Amino acid sequence: MPLSRPELRDRTALVRRVLVGLLVANLAVVGAKLVVGFVSGSLAVLGDALHSTVDALNNVVALIVIRVASKEPDEEHPYGHGKFETLGTLAIVGFLSITCFELARGAVHRLAGDRVAPMLSDLQLTVLAATLGINVAVAWYENRRGRELASDLLVADAAHTRTDVFITVGVLIGMLLGRQGWWWADPVLALVIALLIVRVAYRIFLHAVPVLVDERAIPTSTIQGMAESVGGVKSAYGIRSRDAAQVRYAEVIIAVDRNANVAAAHAIADEVEERLKRDLHLHEVTVHVEPC
Repeated sequence: MPLSRPELRDRTALVRRVLVGLLVANLAVVGAKLVVGFVSGSLAVLGDALHSTVDALNNVVALIVIRVASKEPDEEHPYGHGKFETLGTLAIVGFLSITCFELARGAVHRLAGDRVAPMLSDLQLTVLAATLGINVAVAWYENRRGRELASDLLVADAAHTRTDVFITVGVLIGMLLGRQGWWWADPVLALVIALLIVRVAYRIFLHAVPVLVDERAIPTSTIQGMAESVGGVKSAYGIRSRDAAQVRYAEVIIAVDRNANVAAAHAIADEVEERLKRDLHLHEVTVHVEPC
């Protein structure tokens, strides 16, 4: 069932609380990785730190846009502010693009010139292993809370955090190879991380664009079939649907018997609206009635 406005506000408060806790954890991870990266001069570790920075940036952007997106509809935004949540993700895409370019440029420069493998001390390797443990815990917790709160934002961000886990594992392996004199392991891993960052940015972009350009949320035939299954509906047409972050809208015109009185036609429209909301998980449905 779609959530009411009060339920959406309660859910938003819970999601915001989760994001604050995640932000603290992600900032601790970023700080630890940056210190190790700068001290050791490892591009792979710095790339991992930059990728983790995106997690923290995601949390900050999410806190801002969720606050805006949860506002009630107003005169300037009659459909609500839900798309601000989606719009905020494009800022992350821009940051990822810059990060990827700088990381790849540094890796190519290292491959073409300096052939000294960065060396991490046992303490620095331990710190990286500790950040790995934090990332595993954060991804598990965020995914669980995201499913409990039906938050696509939390579930998607948890998937992003899981990429941090694999990247950090790769960096640890690269650092161990560096100890064996394999100087190229660090810049090669940096390029691999850059490619993973591109993949994450592309997936975020693919998720955001359909919402921003009002791509159809539900197949027209699905809405038509369900509306026409309601008693008294002769046909359904003029169907439109769209997604706005956590809220989905649909519009449909139904044709009813021209001899039906206003009360009967209104009751049919109410039944169509209720069925579409319940079965298709729509938040708002507008039903127009036309005599047939």
